Amino acid sequence: MHIPDWVSDAVFYQIFPERFYNGNPANDPTGTEPWGGKPTRENFFGGDLEGIIYKLDYVAKMGFNALYLNPIFTAGTNHKYDTHDYFTIDPTFGDDATFDRLIKEAHARGIKVVLDGVFNHCGDGFAPFLDVKKNGTESKYCDWFYVYNYPIRSSPYPNYASCGGAYYLPRLNTHNPKVEAFIHKVACYWLERGIDGWRLDVPYEIHPDFWRRFRKVVKERYPDAYLVGEEWRDPSNFLKGDTLDGTMHYGLRSLVFDFLVSNALTGEAFSRALETLKSQLPKGSEKGMLTLLGSHDTARLLTVCKEDTDLAVLLYAFLLTMPGAPMIYYGDENGMFGDNDPDCRRTMVWDESKWNHTIRDSVSRLLELRKSYTCLRNGKFETVFANDRVYAYSRSEQDQQLLIVLNNTRVPRCLSIPVTWPNGTKVKDLLCHEDFIVQNQQVTFDPLTPRRAWILLPY
Repeated sequence: MHIPDWVSDAVFYQIFPERFYNGNPANDPTGTEPWGGKPTRENFFGGDLEGIIYKLDYVAKMGFNALYLNPIFTAGTNHKYDTHDYFTIDPTFGDDATFDRLIKEAHARGIKVVLDGVFNHCGDGFAPFLDVKKNGTESKYCDWFYVYNYPIRSSPYPNYASCGGAYYLPRLNTHNPKVEAFIHKVACYWLERGIDGWRLDVPYEIHPDFWRRFRKVVKERYPDAYLVGEEWRDPSNFLKGDTLDGTMHYGLRSLVFDFLVSNALTGEAFSRALETLKSQLPKGSEKGMLTLLGSHDTARLLTVCKEDTDLAVLLYAFLLTMPGAPMIYYGDENGMFGDNDPDCRRTMVWDESKWNHTIRDSVSRLLELRKSYTCLRNGKFETVFANDRVYAYSRSEQDQQLLIVLNNTRVPRCLSIPVTWPNGTKVKDLLCHEDFIVQNQQVTFDPLTPRRAWILLPY
């Protein structure tokens, strides 16, 4: 399985463009609301590509070196998953020149750019769909969609297949070779324009043979393009080396939430569940997984944590020391709040006085450590200790080894964790700079501070 080399070093920052930063008020849609207002599924706040360009230094300084952008093509909604034109930038986001400048400026800072590819469905303003709506069976595009009967109607229910039953998201007939060729053309067009890969929306809705051919077309011309899919259930069918490079690792997210957030798993059960999950994935595929704690489709992390900062930091310590390419949803690095969609799509908070600096400083330090220690990116992962609310694991590569300890216990306790380092070895914690000495082949915490993480390095 060939995964682009750059992916293992990537730390992704996900941006929902309409809510990140308004860099050019001149392209605001009619009715744009003041920044900071309550998000709905219909309203607009003016975020655009110019705003992303303006804030690239912020992204780079924080330690992110890859962007995943939600859809940016011409569409009718604020989320842009209803594509009207796959070859144009939505005018409320900018134009071709703005896009080209974004790619140039991102790459100049060493930042890769991955776009959202919505190929299972389009928007009801997509020209071929409008043609079918107008001309019915006489349209040359009538077999591009799944129309039950004519004339086309959208209410009270659409009489055509749509994504999630939403009338404005007609499903594309991806079994049609002409539709498939069109999608290949779209994918290669934007790769030629400089993007570094595609995040593929609901790929499980499309037959795997489609993605096998898609991969072949893309990889023959752009072998370093990253192909990653949305997947909430079992990703294994996408990880055999013939379709995608990885998927969004919602399964891992679910497990760590069960362990650290809801306390539904003990450390022992969590360890076994991780091993089971690992065994279900093809060997080596974890390098291509996009690991995450939140996205535009989930409640924000601090909200899930019920505003518990210590818990959020524990989760980030796990995310940023695990195999895979970690991704952080815009604003979560500063402790933004937000319930499920649409509340998780609030405008980015740029007022630093409203940031959670404990979370921000912890994320910044963890990103720095991930960059500094190759074993956190490419090293072997192995469980070392699991007991009650404590879980410890090592990341090792050649002569470099780190021990990560996650403690979700709410009261102090004394605990010894077995290590392979020789007795007398001095060990330092890279997060809070505590020192330990290996005795009896163990590192002893007396006490083990409640609700904390350690990253231990022998020296």
